[in-house]
Amino acid sequence: MAPRVAVIIPVLNEAAQIGERLQVLVDAGFDEVIVVDGGSDDGTTTQVRALVDTLAREPQTTGRVALLHSGRGRAIQMNRGAVAATCEVLLFLHADASLPPRAAEAIREAVRRRYEWGRFDVRLDSPQFPFRLIEWAMNWRSAITGIATGDQAQFVRRDIFAMLRGFAPIPLMEDIDLSRRLCTLAWPARIRTPVISAARRWQRGGIVRTVLRMWGLRLLYWSGIPAAQLARFYPDVR
Repeated sequence: MAPRVAVIIPVLNEAAQIGERLQVLVDAGFDEVIVVDGGSDDGTTTQVRALVDTLAREPQTTGRVALLHSGRGRAIQMNRGAVAATCEVLLFLHADASLPPRAAEAIREAVRRRYEWGRFDVRLDSPQFPFRLIEWAMNWRSAITGIATGDQAQFVRRDIFAMLRGFAPIPLMEDIDLSRRLCTLAWPARIRTPVISAARRWQRGGIVRTVLRMWGLRLLYWSGIPAAQLARFYPDVR
């Protein structure tokens, strides 16, 4: 039997896009879509509940959508979703990311080939040339080191995730930390068809400034400075 895949999405004030993105995931053949809200106050949860109610009236729908609540913070929210999932594979997806066509089948095929975890290549949703360089650097780094970030839609077998006790409860670098621990067990699958990730972080903070800040924070993290101390220098921490 094909492994079942659950998509886990941590959200905070994503009303502008969450409804449409969830419908796409349901139509794409995922077995579960679990939204974990960290305290939205913009109507995000209203949109998710509306889709849950709609799908409940459509018995032919194969997947399910669930809305959960947790404390704020991606690691906390994603761990909450993982506990609730019933599928064999967990895919962690940012609310502003779009998966490529046939992503569910690509993940199932990777697991059938005995990969324990993996990630997608990434493409940023801006046409500007500097973002092509950023994409190339992200994909090259992951290909060389095995380390993946949340922008790259990490997926992992649920039993492996549970064995590692999930994401560390830290305010940032939870994706890097999990990748590092997973790499001690196995090399990740690389799905070349890219996930489309939002460029808004770089657009909001400035491309050069944001790149320097992100790489600087990662270097400091790798040098042993706790993520909790670094979080005050990263404005996107939620």
